[in-house]
Amino acid sequence: MTPIYQSATFEFPDTRSLILFQQGRRKGFLYTRYGNPTIEAVEKKLAGLDGAESSLLFSSGMAAISSACLTLLSPGDEILSSSPIYGGTRKLFDDILRRLGIKTRYFPAGDIRLLERAVTERTGLVYLESPTNPNLHIIDLALAGKIARKKGLFSIIDSTFATPYNQRPLKFGINAVIHSATKYLGGHSDIMGGVLSGGAEFIGRVSETRNPNQAFLLDRGLKTLEIRVARHNQNALAVARFLQTLKGIKAVYYPGLESHPGHKLASSQMAGYGGVVSFDLGSGKKAARFADSLKVIKNAASLGGTESLI
Repeated sequence: MTPIYQSATFEFPDTRSLILFQQGRRKGFLYTRYGNPTIEAVEKKLAGLDGAESSLLFSSGMAAISSACLTLLSPGDEILSSSPIYGGTRKLFDDILRRLGIKTRYFPAGDIRLLERAVTERTGLVYLESPTNPNLHIIDLALAGKIARKKGLFSIIDSTFATPYNQRPLKFGINAVIHSATKYLGGHSDIMGGVLSGGAEFIGRVSETRNPNQAFLLDRGLKTLEIRVARHNQNALAVARFLQTLKGIKAVYYPGLESHPGHKLASSQMAGYGGVVSFDLGSGKKAARFADSLKVIKNAASLGGTESLI
């Protein structure tokens, strides 16, 4: 078992060792906010899963997104982001970063070609999410990566809904991948965490700003990621197909359904379609009545744990 290091700070045998460490000429650990042996072990596993040179752990997915943006952007820069995106990310872009002089413009996730026409001299980052939250739109990752490279832009994707089991964006030319480790990677609804994976140089720049959390529980979750996500895929597809047979449901959104507009694209870049299913009952009143009538499925936020949530 990977040992759990609870130490906040680490001892050096002498001053010379400390100086060599600060100069980058000696390996070791200084302070757990920058890393410790438990965190490093899990980061190496995550880098392997994502097919990345390096990975960093954070205290939440939003911490990973914020740190990446603050590393790459300066006042006057702009983000080109697919839409829709996770609500927390939208708040970061539209409220917090805007106050810092960083503007965000959006293009529809379903038409990635609009990205190329939207690039300006101020564009500093292409931000993507696929499958999207909550309606599971699928972005053509190879085309998005090609456009970003052609324009000399750095690209990041939130791949939380897919997990590294179902999707590896780096092999399609995306520069960096973000996961909320709170979800499938942890898998037991008992941790908060985030992951950023990418090239070693970029990850090294971001590492100065992060604060990791509960790596030992994430390490536990990764051991069962494959079998959990495979069952998530299987169960979600069964639920989506069942929902399609019911009267009163206006639409079912799941990339594994042949009727989903992104089904063919998802099948070409994902090993499975994930455990999130969205559907439309026609009104908020009907949706609330449905959710309140459930006995097994719990009404709670988040996703990716062993429980079924709505």
